[in-house]
Amino acid sequence: MTQELPQSVLFCCDHNAVRSPMAEGIMKQLFGMETYVQSAGLKNDLEIDGFAITVCREIDVELARHQSRSFEEMEQFGDQLSSFDMIIALSPASYARAKELTKLFHLDVLFWDTSDPTSTGETRESKLDAYRKTRDEIIAQLKAQWGSA
Repeated sequence: MTQELPQSVLFCCDHNAVRSPMAEGIMKQLFGMETYVQSAGLKNDLEIDGFAITVCREIDVELARHQSRSFEEMEQFGDQLSSFDMIIALSPASYARAKELTKLFHLDVLFWDTSDPTSTGETRESKLDAYRKTRDEIIAQLKAQWGSA
């Protein structure tokens, strides 16, 4: 059973370079402007991943202009965690941190156990397959949560 779309969603993972930007971009593509969607990471120490850009481009989701940011940088730029209706963590570490940062706020923090493709595969094609698997997991989780637009 799908739920009603929240007004705002923050996706988070470890570096805001693969899973959370993929989820942000795919949600925007699936649901348009119905929901304010952003993403952040525990750290901002990596640029957007080229394999993530490639596999999202395959489904017409543009990630090349994504600017990675941490929770702290997000708040410095004016996006307060308390202003989101829902935070969806895509890694165990980001889930723990999101729960810690929001313990005084009334908002939903969900954990979607999503594969980290960054250390999978030896060849370019096997790496792309791992990233496609992660992309497809995110699509399935979005559709399970909110259906199809």
